[in-house]
Amino acid sequence: MTEIIIYSTRICPYCDRAKQLLRKKNAPFTEVFIDEDADKRIEMEQRSHRRTVPQIFIGDTHVGGCDDLYALEHAGKLDELLKSVLS
Repeated sequence: MTEIIIYSTRICPYCDRAKQLLRKKNAPFTEVFIDEDADKRIEMEQRSHRRTVPQIFIGDTHVGGCDDLYALEHAGKLDELLKSVLS
């Protein structure tokens, strides 16, 4: 199974919203806390070319942040993307 990764911090309401949507979709994910590990923050920035959290990866696809995840949902594309990595 391809992994879903969310780079986040412990005090991020946008991270919480993104995780809530993925849980609603029954999509298991790995959460990487960048506020506890400077190397993971660097890794996130190198992978996403962004400094804000959350940064969400579904398989090899960089979704972006919370707003990007919800935009996929509203466009009807999130289920298709999740299905491609969870099956």
